[in-house]
Amino acid sequence: MARSALLNVMVNAAIKAGKSLTKDFAEVENLQVSRKGPADFVSKADLRAEQIVFTELQKARPTYAFLMEEGGEVAGTDGQHRWIVDPLDGTTNFLHSIPLFAVAIALERANEIVASVIYNPVLDELYTAEKGGGTWLNDRRRLRVAGRRTLSDAVVSTGVKTQGTANDGLQLRQLAHINPAVAGIRRSGSISMDMAWLAAGRFDALWEAGLAPWDVAPGLLAVKEAGGFVSDFSGASGSVWNGQIVAGNETLQAALLKELRPIN
Repeated sequence: MARSALLNVMVNAAIKAGKSLTKDFAEVENLQVSRKGPADFVSKADLRAEQIVFTELQKARPTYAFLMEEGGEVAGTDGQHRWIVDPLDGTTNFLHSIPLFAVAIALERANEIVASVIYNPVLDELYTAEKGGGTWLNDRRRLRVAGRRTLSDAVVSTGVKTQGTANDGLQLRQLAHINPAVAGIRRSGSISMDMAWLAAGRFDALWEAGLAPWDVAPGLLAVKEAGGFVSDFSGASGSVWNGQIVAGNETLQAALLKELRPIN
């Protein structure tokens, strides 16, 4: 695929941050097993990766605004563009030496996501998407969502938040209801990777709630450009801001939404 100049900027930032994370990831399993030691190390790895992404993107486009998981909002003078950044999506996986995490970056233009990058440096999987240009894996393979048509044949992904969150009970009810209706449920620990794998046809559908904009933005475009459909739990169009995702091909997305709607 031929990348745009903007997408090249995003890819270069993600790869540079990924190199830093890969180095830190190799050190995690050598740390003493304690709550403070590894967790503090991973927090610093997260911040280092975010600083790399911020520096690279700001250098290339100094007028653009930012919305970042760790650094929050940084105003820009452009008025139209904003980078949305999750430098380490899958922090708990990283902490436990599980190689399912990603650097995730999206570009918002006039309130619409127009480009995104999801990069897993350990698996060396680079997912890129641009509005109207499709979703690609490692620049070589254009992706399409899976074509299965029945939930009973579908492998579906979801996220289960940390105990004690407001959605605990709802998540358990959803799991109990959806589990017998599908071929299997997976929980990877990284929503960006879930959405990238949905775009690649590895997962057939997914749902999750309690999401932040940086959780949703990169994967939202990847799924749509791979032919997927995205909504919130009410059926409204998928948004970076409403914190809910139900996604899949047209048939499975509608079927999964139908199963989820009565659960409250």
